[in-house]
Amino acid sequence: MVDFRRDLHMYPELSFEEDETPKKIAEFLSKLGLEVKTEVGGRGVVGYLKGGKPGKTVALRADFDALPIQDEKDVSYKSRIPGVMHACGHDLHTAALLGVAKVLSEVKDEIAGNIVFIHQFAEEKLPGGAKPMIEDGCLDGVDVIYGAHVSSNAPIGMISLNDGSLLAAADSFEIQIQGRGGHGASPHMTVDSVVVGCQLVMNLQQIVSRKVDPLSPAVVTVGTINAGQNFNVISDTAQITGTVRTLDEEVRSLIENEIDKIVSSTCAGADATAKLTYTRGYPDLTNDKKEANRITSLSENIFGEDMVSQVKPIMGGEDFAYYLKEVPGAFFFVGAGNEQINATYPHHHPKFDADERSMINTGKVFIAAIQDYLNTESEVSGQEKVEILR
Repeated sequence: MVDFRRDLHMYPELSFEEDETPKKIAEFLSKLGLEVKTEVGGRGVVGYLKGGKPGKTVALRADFDALPIQDEKDVSYKSRIPGVMHACGHDLHTAALLGVAKVLSEVKDEIAGNIVFIHQFAEEKLPGGAKPMIEDGCLDGVDVIYGAHVSSNAPIGMISLNDGSLLAAADSFEIQIQGRGGHGASPHMTVDSVVVGCQLVMNLQQIVSRKVDPLSPAVVTVGTINAGQNFNVISDTAQITGTVRTLDEEVRSLIENEIDKIVSSTCAGADATAKLTYTRGYPDLTNDKKEANRITSLSENIFGEDMVSQVKPIMGGEDFAYYLKEVPGAFFFVGAGNEQINATYPHHHPKFDADERSMINTGKVFIAAIQDYLNTESEVSGQEKVEILR
């Protein structure tokens, strides 16, 4: 797993540009004797393990795309691709899942059921790889799915999740304001797009504070505002971009509608016009209660109760949410922080790294979940229990 992870780390590939990574994954799975499908939904790879006995079908998912960030770590496996690095741990996710596939392939005759290994491209960039892979059949026949994400914010050995809303829906918006430019000394002859933009920024902040139920988490963030080039010129155009994060579909729709109304009314009141482009990103990620409790219980047995944390929802987004809209399952975080090896930087940081032992912990939870699910949910009466985790 370490060798495979470090190879991916040295040769990362951006979302929707993954060429060599899926080839490496497919080759590894094929050598295990699994049935392998490539170009699933575009660049995805899916491996199929058929157990020696009949039973349910469990899917496991890992993502494998990198980010447009320059790697600034001082390590032997530092990225060799300028401006591209695995700054979010997807290389560890992939290597861990391949390690699980290797273990399970060696005991496949003992498995009462089937395992589907979903290796997904383009998690980092909209529209993401999960949706097209689902549309291309990666979940066909699947009864349950599990996914994991390493976390440099949590110490090695920690498992974190909850049994409900875990991650937010992540939308974005862009507002193009059209005013009427002119000389900075003659504002009365212009429609100042900068002033209109500033009014919009302030008005947008009233959505969460005055339109959304205080008990419903929501975020409206303006990330950029761009206008003008000279100090004495009133710009005729301005651009605003931002993001919306919600945990509830009704709140999501409410905010989208409120942004539209505020843009229209604010610009109309200032004799400006505007074009709003609202893009719905990944939906909210909500764990199935039963499956999340299964992961919690198994993790406590493996690592101890003090190493399993029930966390509040996080307003980040993840397209694993699409899988959970289709079948029951659970998504959890695996601690990978370690000060001794300088693995303390946040995700998407140029010096991001993670304790590679987290891959073993991911594998332990995945295998325990498979074993427990197939033993407790099997519809075949009198069937011998699966014993994989030793």
